Amino acid sequence: MRAELRHIRNWIFDLDNTLYPASANLFALIDARIGAYVARLLNVDADEAWRVQKAYFHAHGTTLSGLMAEHGIDPHHYLDDVHDVDMAALERNETLIAALARLPGRKLVFTNGDAPYATKVLDRLGLAGTFEAIHDVHATSYRPKPDPVAYQGLLDAYGLDPHESLFVEDMARNLRPAKAIGMATVWIDNGSEQLPGDADRSFIDYITTDIGQWLFDILEEDA
Repeated sequence: MRAELRHIRNWIFDLDNTLYPASANLFALIDARIGAYVARLLNVDADEAWRVQKAYFHAHGTTLSGLMAEHGIDPHHYLDDVHDVDMAALERNETLIAALARLPGRKLVFTNGDAPYATKVLDRLGLAGTFEAIHDVHATSYRPKPDPVAYQGLLDAYGLDPHESLFVEDMARNLRPAKAIGMATVWIDNGSEQLPGDADRSFIDYITTDIGQWLFDILEEDA
C-alpha cells in the first residue's frame, strides 16, 4: 500500500461513471430518460426540457432535487422511470474487481441514484457483495451531493472518521465537501459532465482516468 494512504480505513465510491467508465455511455441513456420525463411532466418540447433539466442539475445537485423542490414530484416514481435502461454496455473490469477485493478496511457506495439501481449496476459489473452498504439519495433525505449535509449523514450512518476515509468521484464538484471535512479525494477524470467554468481542482488529492488501475498501483507500491 502506498505509504501516505496506509491510514485509510474507509473507501467510499461514487457509482455512475466511477465504478464503470464514462465511455460506456450508460448515463447518456439515463440523461435521455430524464429529459423525456421532464418533457412529459411540464408538457414542453425536448429543447425546453433539456434546459430545465440542466438548470436543476446545476442549481440543486440533481434534476430530481429540482423537480421535487419546484414541482413536488414523487422521487420513487421518477427514479424507477429514469433508471429503466439497458445495462448491456457495462462490462466487468477484472483489475477493479481484484483491487477492491484486496483493499483493507470498509468499502461503501455513495450515490445520488437509488439502491435498487445501484445494486443492478454492481451485479452487472461483477461487484455484487463487494460493498458493505449503498448510501443513496433516499438515505440523504433527498439532499444529494454536493450538499454537505449528505456527507455528514454518510459519516453518521456508518460511524466513519473522515480523516480515515477516501472518496472517489467523477464529478469534481462533489469532492469539495469531502475534502472540507477531512477526506482524501480521488477524481476520475474521464470526460463526465462538469459545471461550466468550474476549473478549481485545489481540493483534489489524486487524479486518474481508471480507478481499477489506480487502486492496483497504490496496492503494489511499498507492498
